[in-house]
Amino acid sequence: MGELKDQVSKQIKAAMKARDKVRLNVLRYIKKLFIENDTSGKPKPEIDIVISYGKKMKDSISMYPDGSTQQENIKAECTIISEFLPQPLTTQEVATIIDEINLRLVNPNMGAIMKELSPKIKGRFDGLLASQMVQAVLKK
Repeated sequence: MGELKDQVSKQIKAAMKARDKVRLNVLRYIKKLFIENDTSGKPKPEIDIVISYGKKMKDSISMYPDGSTQQENIKAECTIISEFLPQPLTTQEVATIIDEINLRLVNPNMGAIMKELSPKIKGRFDGLLASQMVQAVLKK
């Protein structure tokens, strides 16, 4: 069993004891995603499962009116999911990584830089913003 899966299982027990229904539902759903992943033909790393779920939930916030009960519930779920995600990177940290990759490559181009950058920032920084930053560096 993976480290994240163990952590989620322990958190489920704690949420059950605390009778925290929202937390319990989110944790059970994450565990369900892990089980589905384990039984799939090509299992992904556990962190990728949580990142994907977190992104879907974050994207769905805008689907509900501001201040609505549904939106508040989704925000609460996002807060719980974020506990299992890697720490986000700052724009400055990503700019430093881009500069390092750019200097190391013989013939830097968008594809080559993004190929190296993407795994380093996955789940920790917005990919669209990162690609815009790479384009700005290449225009210099």
